[in-house]
Amino acid sequence: MNQELLESIKEELKAGVTIPYFGLGVFEGVTTTEGEAMPFDSDSMILMMNGGRAMPPRLMFEYSRAAMHLEQRKGRQFMEQMMNFIYTKPFGPTEAHTKILPYHPPYIVDINRDPKMQELLSGESHFLIFGKARIAAEPKRYEVYEWDVENKKYFLVDESCLDDTKPILMKPMGSPLPEPSFVISDADYVDWLTEAMGGFAFPSMIKTYRKGKKYLFMGVSFNRDTDRMVANEIALDLEGGYVVTDEELTKKAEKFIEKHDLEVIPMKLADFLKVL
Repeated sequence: MNQELLESIKEELKAGVTIPYFGLGVFEGVTTTEGEAMPFDSDSMILMMNGGRAMPPRLMFEYSRAAMHLEQRKGRQFMEQMMNFIYTKPFGPTEAHTKILPYHPPYIVDINRDPKMQELLSGESHFLIFGKARIAAEPKRYEVYEWDVENKKYFLVDESCLDDTKPILMKPMGSPLPEPSFVISDADYVDWLTEAMGGFAFPSMIKTYRKGKKYLFMGVSFNRDTDRMVANEIALDLEGGYVVTDEELTKKAEKFIEKHDLEVIPMKLADFLKVL
């Protein structure tokens, strides 16, 4: 990897110019303390949701489709419980966590559903933007929390309290904390994306803060339609950035990367993190 580019990324992370963006692929090779592999891509997520059994090809296409099928058969509460079961199993920080957090990024986007990032930030006061879907009462698809270090818990705050004097963690797809809630099925994504396109998935402060920022996409597969659509909304008004991937890109992925002026770093994520 070009040393000059590497140093630029490091400096941009420190300065908050480049926003770290964590995708499912950061879990590749990660196991729980009991030795069970964490889901790190669509196939492994489906197998985890379905008790280790493969599903028909039309459902194996993408995990949100498989989750929709399971929800229709067993109910939405089942899916919430399943996600909570998967992501409350104890596991250590990933290499992405341990390499990125020492840069003290002021704003982090984590589209995963685990609470590890929240646990790692628990020693300091921070804000959490917690994504939700399919809320009937209003179009807003998020809640804003502040972490109380002394009492070790989140408390709900008005979004007007949000500012960049404390780290901000964006968890748009939910987490077990502060209460189990997850965006996982097709219906969840359709609802979240629809409101995101209308501007209802992000506080106004974030809409202003993110303008002109770059992103470092790690563990994100732009070959997946859902990942592209989510990134398109979260990284609105970006000014370029980087994608760490060694996968063969589809034409749709290449078009998305070109449109958003992203530079591909053609490496395995593990190799990139070793030199970061």
